[in-house]
Amino acid sequence: MTLVAAPFGRVLTAMVTPFAADGALDLDLAARLAVHLVAHGSDGLVVCGTTGESPTLSWQEQHQLFQAVKEAVGPGAKVLAGTGSNCTAEAVEAISQAAALGADGALVVVPYYNKPPQEGLEAHFRAVASAVPELPIMLYNIPGRTSCSLAPDTTARLMDLPNVVSYKAASGSTDEVTQLRVRCGSALAIYSGDDALTLPMLALGAVGVVSVASHLVGPLIQQMITAFHAGDHAIAQALHEQMMPLCRALFSCTNPIPVKAALQLEGWPVGAPRLPLVSADSDVRERLTTALAALRPT
Repeated sequence: MTLVAAPFGRVLTAMVTPFAADGALDLDLAARLAVHLVAHGSDGLVVCGTTGESPTLSWQEQHQLFQAVKEAVGPGAKVLAGTGSNCTAEAVEAISQAAALGADGALVVVPYYNKPPQEGLEAHFRAVASAVPELPIMLYNIPGRTSCSLAPDTTARLMDLPNVVSYKAASGSTDEVTQLRVRCGSALAIYSGDDALTLPMLALGAVGVVSVASHLVGPLIQQMITAFHAGDHAIAQALHEQMMPLCRALFSCTNPIPVKAALQLEGWPVGAPRLPLVSADSDVRERLTTALAALRPT
C-alpha cells in the first residue's frame, strides 16, 4: 500500500469550545487548552466544528475563537476552521474569512437539512473551494448528522480542484475508505472521523484521525498510528483495545456532551454545552469516570 501524505498531520483534535459560567466564550481557557493538546499528541486542531458547538456560535465568536487558538499555538500546529453551512453563499463567506485570518485549512461539512442531490453537492463544494483556491480543504461526510451523504463518485469529480486535499470519513462504515481509495487513490488524504474506527481505517488506507478522544489520550493515539505504520500491528491493536472503553463512553450520548464532562473530570473547567445541548447526566459521567480510571497507570 502506498503511504499517503498527511497534509495536516496524523492526529487532529476536533476541539471543544470552552464557555465561562455565564455562557460567554472563555478565550483564555481555549488558548491554554489548545497549547496543552498540541503538547499532548495533536498535530493539528479543528476549531468551530461540531465538537466545538459551531451551531451555537455567532460568526464573531467563531472568528475570536479561531484567532485565540491560532495565536496560542503559532506555527507549532495546523489550525483548521470549520466553515461549513447549508447555504453555499454563507459557506463561501465563512471560508473566505478563515483564509483571511490565516487558517491552515478548512473543514467543510456536507450541507445539512436541505438534503441536496449529488449535483448540488458537487456545485456547492466547487463554489466553496474556488472561492479560496490557495486554502487546503478537508471535505467532511457525516450523514448521521446531515441526512445527506457525499458519494465517492462525486468526491472523485471534485479532485480536479487542487485545494481539495483531504476527507473526513464519518459515515460509520470502513467501506467508505475503500471506495474513496479506489476512485481517488493517493491524491486524497482520508482521515477517520470516528475514534473507534481509526485503526481499521488505517488498515484500509486512511492517514490519520480527526479525533475527539485526543482531548484525553492524544499520546496513545499517536503511539497507535506510529506502531501501525512501523508494522507493529500487535502493539497498535493493543492500544486500540485499551482506548475502546473511553471511545464508547465519549459517544454514549450526543457529542460534545461527554467530552466536555470528561475534560471537567480531568480538571479542565470548559463549562456546560450551550442549549439545546445539556450537561452529561450521572450515568454518562460514571461511564467516563470508569473509562478514565482504567487508563491511568497503576
